[in-house]
Amino acid sequence: MRVTINQVKEMKQKGEKIAMLTAYDYTTAKVIDEAGIPLILVGDSLGMVVLGYESTIPVTIEDMLHHTKAVVRGTKRAMVVADMPFMTYHISLPEALKNATRFIQEGGAQAVKLEGGVTVADKVRKLVECGIPVMGHIGLTPQSIHQFGGHKIQGKTPEAAGRLLEDAKALEEAGAFSIVLETVPTPLSALITQKISIPTIGIGAGIGCDGQVQVINDILGSFTDFVPKHAKQYAKIADIMSSAIAEYFSEVKSGKFPTDQQSFSMDESLLAKLTK
Repeated sequence: MRVTINQVKEMKQKGEKIAMLTAYDYTTAKVIDEAGIPLILVGDSLGMVVLGYESTIPVTIEDMLHHTKAVVRGTKRAMVVADMPFMTYHISLPEALKNATRFIQEGGAQAVKLEGGVTVADKVRKLVECGIPVMGHIGLTPQSIHQFGGHKIQGKTPEAAGRLLEDAKALEEAGAFSIVLETVPTPLSALITQKISIPTIGIGAGIGCDGQVQVINDILGSFTDFVPKHAKQYAKIADIMSSAIAEYFSEVKSGKFPTDQQSFSMDESLLAKLTK
């Protein structure tokens, strides 16, 4: 059985910290799932770490569905949450419902994630009413990066902090089962976490959240363009890959690879007629 939204909510009630990671492909998702991570996000961050875009904005619903299907195939227990990409839920309630339905029905995800608070609360409410679990996302919302003028910490003034708290409460009231808080000062994240009954999952939002989410490529060190301040590298996979590739290249050039161990044999007498 997969992790359910009720189990996620119970983790907050029990004071159990929630770990969440992104995944974009079958192999990675399988490893994360087998490690026991309860929540996997197919994030539109794949725009940068998989597709090479400068932001999440160019990511399409077809991109997201393609990767969501792969992640779902690689998992058995984790709840798979799919990011709804830029402008796939803003235009109208019917369009938001149609696109969210595709992630559940075609993609096989168990929930979707929407960026925004008060402004998307009506969409969240409609999706939840129709049986689609929704994870909210407030603070630094990457799809609005042009509006913010860059990757800036959110909620640093009393007015901005008040708006974020209002956003969190609006998402809770609309039926979201959890909320991602991104790039929010630790004291504010802790306050929001205390003020709402659903779990908060932080990314660059401090230890006071109910859980944490990170981009898998950041914590493994496979994305080398930059390391976000909020990320901790638990490995340097890019260095290991580079070393292995260099060794392979060298052995092919020198004739050391392949050896008999990587080759297949046969009765060479069967080739006699071919050599005449």
